[in-house]
Amino acid sequence: MEISQKRNFILNGNMRKVIITLALPVMLNNFIQTIYNLTDTFFVSRLGTTQIAAIQFVWPIIFFMMSVGGGIAIAATSLISQYIGADEKEMAKRVAGQILLFSAIFSVVVGIIGYAYTPTILKLMGAKGELYSEALIFLRIMLAGGPTMFLMFAYNAIRNGLGDTYSPMRLGAMSVITNVILDPIFIFSFKWGIAGAAYATVLSRGIFGIFAVYTLFSKHQEISLTRKHIKFDKEIMGDLLHLGIPSSLGQSTEAIGFMVLNAFIISFGEATLTAFAIGNQINSLILMPSIGIASAITTVVGQNIGADNIQRAKLAVKTSIKLAIVFLSIAAIPLLVFAGKIIRIFSSDISVITQGTEYLTLITLSIPLVAIFQCFVGTFQGSGHTRIAMIMLMARLWILRLPVIILLKIYTDFGSSLIWYSMIGSNFVICIVGYMIYKSGIWEKRVINNKGPVFMEGI
Repeated sequence: MEISQKRNFILNGNMRKVIITLALPVMLNNFIQTIYNLTDTFFVSRLGTTQIAAIQFVWPIIFFMMSVGGGIAIAATSLISQYIGADEKEMAKRVAGQILLFSAIFSVVVGIIGYAYTPTILKLMGAKGELYSEALIFLRIMLAGGPTMFLMFAYNAIRNGLGDTYSPMRLGAMSVITNVILDPIFIFSFKWGIAGAAYATVLSRGIFGIFAVYTLFSKHQEISLTRKHIKFDKEIMGDLLHLGIPSSLGQSTEAIGFMVLNAFIISFGEATLTAFAIGNQINSLILMPSIGIASAITTVVGQNIGADNIQRAKLAVKTSIKLAIVFLSIAAIPLLVFAGKIIRIFSSDISVITQGTEYLTLITLSIPLVAIFQCFVGTFQGSGHTRIAMIMLMARLWILRLPVIILLKIYTDFGSSLIWYSMIGSNFVICIVGYMIYKSGIWEKRVINNKGPVFMEGI
């Protein structure tokens, strides 16, 4: 389906079909990615509990790096989708070129700085002994390979803004398959251990990231980039930063919050951190529909607001929330029934099994809240009101979750359970906040006009 056909489908098609059509490739891509993560966890778990804990321990740092650049990518998706909705294809191309340029420069700079200060960061987070040494190896390789990650981020942002979620899914699947093949070879055959897992990830992303960017310049594409689009454009780069910095702040402060959360979790012991890591990997399977729907709603809301069709944008939000809740509720049933048996696949440690089962059960019961939260964030990002999304991301962790964990740890004897209950409570409250913001209508104004982006108070 050509971009013009996709635009007409998004602006006029059956809303349920539109959301499912856009969300399904994202779901499949996330499913493939999650299978890879579980496979990666399985292979690394053969090395030992410390290696799994090391990957979980450094993940917030990697997420921090991703979130800063990812916020700009979200801005690109928002702007491109609104320009496509307004039928301004040349402006969409200008945005696409600048997100590619930004991603290339930013990933190199952050990778160099992060690589240099990795030992200091890990020590400040409380890593010691074997956990520190394994985390250092894994993190440094991942940071050095940052550009391969950002190439795919930029590509996905551009294609999603155009309404094409299939192409990222196809290339993502090929990358993951390559990764799964390389994992056991690098980890065991080459005896590289945890470093092998990192090298496999960087190499598989790099191969298909380069190819993905190459396709954007193909003359066979309806929206085809040229060299002039990747030359520095002060106006468009400024627009990306204006919208992207709030998203970056929201996601990066969330990442820092998860670093702090990991510090609290590790205070209960490596078994608790390992249980948290395994539980998150499994739970991510169930969250796939909501992540796909949230991604779809970003594009649908963006294009409809760009076309000045606010009522259809509202219909998209309501439809997406209903679909996400239904899909997640159905998917949660197997986890509730087989939580303990699933955890045992990844660990034989009794403490890990006990804590992992409790965490997986509790968090699964509350996943409809996560679906609602993600749909609201996707709505505000798609409309270009990234400050609202930033506030929601920051508030959930820094205002609602971490303070409650601290208070419960001081004044109760709940043990590690206090972490799980705090997560559920913060999700519930932030959903109420998101609903109130949605009903206020402040997200309904588009952030572009026929001459380019227009930024108002309340973005």
